[in-house]
Amino acid sequence: MRARNKPWAEDHLKANPQFVPADPQSHKGCWKADVFGNNHELHIEVGSGKGRFITEMAKLHPDINYIAIELSESIALSALECMIEADVPNVRLLTINAEILNDVFDKGEVDRVYLNFSDPWPKNRHEKRRLTFKKFLDLYKTVLPENGEIHFKTDNRGLFEYSLESFSAYGLLLTYVSLDLHNSEYEGNVMTEYEEKFSSMGQPIYRCEVRYQ
Repeated sequence: MRARNKPWAEDHLKANPQFVPADPQSHKGCWKADVFGNNHELHIEVGSGKGRFITEMAKLHPDINYIAIELSESIALSALECMIEADVPNVRLLTINAEILNDVFDKGEVDRVYLNFSDPWPKNRHEKRRLTFKKFLDLYKTVLPENGEIHFKTDNRGLFEYSLESFSAYGLLLTYVSLDLHNSEYEGNVMTEYEEKFSSMGQPIYRCEVRYQ
């Protein structure tokens, strides 16, 4: 579903630099020290939607720095409102395209990447837009350290199967997989807005963790 355009989104985002840093490229290599003022781990969520997951993670793990990445300013506005309400110091929001991750983060600067309920782009001609396509796996590799991890969650079985194949073909090590997360023994799951909606309809949630080698 296409997000409703909110013409005021850009101005509101700029008016909250405590959560939305201006000129993200200028912080490359110094996010932890200059933006967060510490040397804690840095986790990013690519395609953060309305921000529920990343904000709840920041509340639960104050010793980890989190950055939400959402291209749509209209959707990012909802994420910003979520962050303002939570008022936690260890979360930031960037409205950038994932294709420029290596312009914003230095090699090894990001400790973990989360991909939650990404657009499945089901048509074959749109394969290159999927966030688990090889092009994006290359990008994550440029900002993660050796043995860096991707945690992936979706309700779309087709995308999950495609992603497992993509991870395998790339040479990533599969360290965890669940075909029905909410009926598994996994602990500590934080739900997104989509996850709550689809699971309430009886839709299984698929999740995996992979590591670069």
